Amino acid sequence: MITGSQLSTKETEPRPTLVTGGTGKVGRRVAERLIERGFPIRVASRDGKPPFDWEDPETWAGALYRVESVFISYYPDLAVPGAVGAVRSFADLAVLAGARQLVLLSGRGEQEAQRAEEVVQRAGADWTIVRCAWFNQNFSENYLLEPLLDGEVVLPAGDVPEPFVDVDDIADVAVAALTEDGHAGELYELTGPSLLTFAEAVAQIGEAAGREIRYVPVPVDEYASALEKEDVPAEFTSLLTYLFSEVLDGRNAHVTDGIQRALGRKPRDFGEYARDAAATGVWDPALARRTDAA
Repeated sequence: MITGSQLSTKETEPRPTLVTGGTGKVGRRVAERLIERGFPIRVASRDGKPPFDWEDPETWAGALYRVESVFISYYPDLAVPGAVGAVRSFADLAVLAGARQLVLLSGRGEQEAQRAEEVVQRAGADWTIVRCAWFNQNFSENYLLEPLLDGEVVLPAGDVPEPFVDVDDIADVAVAALTEDGHAGELYELTGPSLLTFAEAVAQIGEAAGREIRYVPVPVDEYASALEKEDVPAEFTSLLTYLFSEVLDGRNAHVTDGIQRALGRKPRDFGEYARDAAATGVWDPALARRTDAA
């Protein structure tokens, strides 16, 4: 008979949750929340220990060793070629490694993302889908920050409204799915509480920041040409033009109750996000220059 004292420490210690994309906007917040709640985690990144790279399947097994659950956030996006196949192989390997739960960050209104959802649903573990589109934090932590600091945002977004969703809400839903009962087999489609065009979102940011920021609509081909002239990688240019020309066509122009269903509360409003972000100085050009100089 094998007693508890004879088991190795490694065999008895709690199994971690693997957080892929753990240094990104959503994954970083998921990791922080899990740590705050006392759950063991392993952050999957190229600089992690062990290292993890979506483009190098040889790194996956080490990251998945003895995991209990996995938060799957595919980089750069589930819409890029090869993403579905990579998620399929990764999910299958995760289950073989003993993962009992998979939570996928998916794309709202993206056909390729929905194929990835099906792959995760068939992998053989409990699953939860967290489906969303444009993040509030794209304006403060991503490619739209620099144009906002420059005072002019040029986008091929037209007048199509979008229910921008806050990354903190997304992380809260993902963590609930990873740590609480009642979320297995659920597909949560997440949005903010109201619809805004990009022009309206930029106007709210300008008001919150106390600055004049112009929004300039352009045709998608003109936008793509401008990105190419700025030496933006072709893969990123292709992804952005796809999102603006196909996904932002009105298919997502409605709000959902996903956050209410998952968390029992209302989603964060864009105006609240803009005021809180502005208070940090993130859209203050003078502060940005001082930070860069330091």
